[in-house]
Amino acid sequence: MNYGELLKDIRKDKEKTQADIANILKISRGTYKDYELEVAIIPIKHLITLANYYNVSIDYLFGLSRTEQYKNNILEIDYIKAGMRLKEFRKDNKLTQKDLASLLNTTFSSIAWYEKGRNLIATPFLYTICKTYKISADYLLGKIDKKITLK
Repeated sequence: MNYGELLKDIRKDKEKTQADIANILKISRGTYKDYELEVAIIPIKHLITLANYYNVSIDYLFGLSRTEQYKNNILEIDYIKAGMRLKEFRKDNKLTQKDLASLLNTTFSSIAWYEKGRNLIATPFLYTICKTYKISADYLLGKIDKKITLK
């Protein structure tokens, strides 16, 4: 993934330190530093918090779009809606849960949990789907209602 440099650039543009952002996320500065260096994968909940804080799209943070923000952006993620969007995406692309699990190198039961809204999809899985299928992460998560195809 390519979010580390973007996180660093946005943070510096906003004149914030790593410690400032770590405090917002309620994590250690070292953990946040690892996200910027991409030594550790940023959890989706932190990515959403940062997108909301910086007023940018998840697609922008992933480096999948130059669109910084979409209109009618929803701040709170509805796990059920996000799960339904994932299921809709999977069916639109004629994928079984097993097919999608295979693509993401996970179990089909994990996919079922995501689709039922019990958990939000993991950051690397969301990125892989969006990058491979050119679909907006913001749409899949329910942050926007307009289905957007990425270039």
